[in-house]
Amino acid sequence: MTMLLPTPRGPVSARLVRTLTGAARDLPVGLGRDLAAGGDPFTDEDLQLTLHLCYELHYRGFDDVDDRWEWDPSLLALRRTAEDRFESELRRLVPMSSPLSARAVPAALTALVEQDEGPSLSKFLARRATIEQFREFVTHRSVYHQREADPHTWAIPRLAGPAKAALVEIQADEYGGGRLPRMHAELFRVTMRELGLDDTYGSYLDAVPAVTLATNNLMSLFGLHRRLRGAILGHLAVFEMTSSLPNRRYGNGLRRLGGNADATRFYDEHVEADAVHEQIAAHDLCGSFCAEEPDQAPTVLFGAACALALDARFSEHVLGRWTAGESSLRDQMPSSGRLLVGALGA
Repeated sequence: MTMLLPTPRGPVSARLVRTLTGAARDLPVGLGRDLAAGGDPFTDEDLQLTLHLCYELHYRGFDDVDDRWEWDPSLLALRRTAEDRFESELRRLVPMSSPLSARAVPAALTALVEQDEGPSLSKFLARRATIEQFREFVTHRSVYHQREADPHTWAIPRLAGPAKAALVEIQADEYGGGRLPRMHAELFRVTMRELGLDDTYGSYLDAVPAVTLATNNLMSLFGLHRRLRGAILGHLAVFEMTSSLPNRRYGNGLRRLGGNADATRFYDEHVEADAVHEQIAAHDLCGSFCAEEPDQAPTVLFGAACALALDARFSEHVLGRWTAGESSLRDQMPSSGRLLVGALGA
């Protein structure tokens, strides 16, 4: 199931949406010029939505857009302009590391994770979050989890040998070993339904802010460019290395709010699976990849550091809005539908 185009958030995304749904014609030359302006690209609504729209054409697309737009030269030119601004800021925020040996890569990844001092959203959700705040968190994460694993899968045909085998092993688990009920994206849909949320693919794209889109666009940027294949592997590695404990907290927080086993299964599954995946990702995936391509080691660490940096920005946004007594979403919280058992008394 695909989705309809979302509401534009600025002049560039507005022109893109109008063109994609109108009579076939090229996008105007230089349309992305406005995206090259100053300001914070991670919170630029027009930039991040434009990127998301361009990237989504490589995933499931939109019901109201001709699939031939995926490789349209004028759209790719716009995407290139948006990507250039996004990547330039990433490289300013996270400079490339010095060259290092393949043997040192797993330890360097561990050091990055241990040095991460971003705000702990998982602790807040475990101990203090209300049911509405937890539903907001799930709404944010739905942009990724409804297509969980897909951005990292782009890397499989770009690898060989032990690194490829390691990535396939991780991804096979993410896709439930070929069993639909165990696919992580499907488990997340169950969590959404248990929380009274709409589990339709892309249902909350209009609700999430630019900082949420940026964390997702980062994966697509890395996954869709062969020159950044090391970065998507580093991204996946820190994803797995920072997943087990937070997911335990998410599950406990949801149980505190009255969540049943169906509601928490997505998080409980990640506690065990990612404890294994983190070793495979650091050593068998990234270590083996850098042994085959030693010059890629700094790119692996760059991808890992970018993942941590943007996740910290996301957590700061969410916790900041909640501390101020405001919603972390762009719109009002989606209607609740049915509530968790026990949540009415929370």
